[in-house]
Amino acid sequence: QVQLVESGGGLVQAGASLRLSCAASGGTFSRRCMAWFRQAPGKEREFVAGRWIGGSTVYADSVKGRFTVSRDNVKNTVYLEMSSLKPEDTAVYYCAVGRRDYYCDLRRLEYDYWGQGTQVTVSS
Repeated sequence: QVQLVESGGGLVQAGASLRLSCAASGGTFSRRCMAWFRQAPGKEREFVAGRWIGGSTVYADSVKGRFTVSRDNVKNTVYLEMSSLKPEDTAVYYCAVGRRDYYCDLRRLEYDYWGQGTQVTVSS
């Protein structure tokens, strides 16, 4: 049984940094994209960043230059380093495992497994 568990969310001020972690169990996903999505109140869940083993990364335009996604294949964990946080980054952040090898799709329907989410709140 695949399980994804996120941690690291919290309340921070604008300009601060935060690191999210997502530990996967019940499967190995080295060829799959492990990605981060987020969902703000009243909005659609949107792609934030993703990476598969081999180094290729994909970022949403809104976070490029501020967020960094990385993976530890030994620990089966994906991280999201967030810096220069803005109030508009406030959302529940979810990690997910993609359906295809070596490809990070931006569409949420292309992801098979999801974590329960962790809240990130950025105050102005």
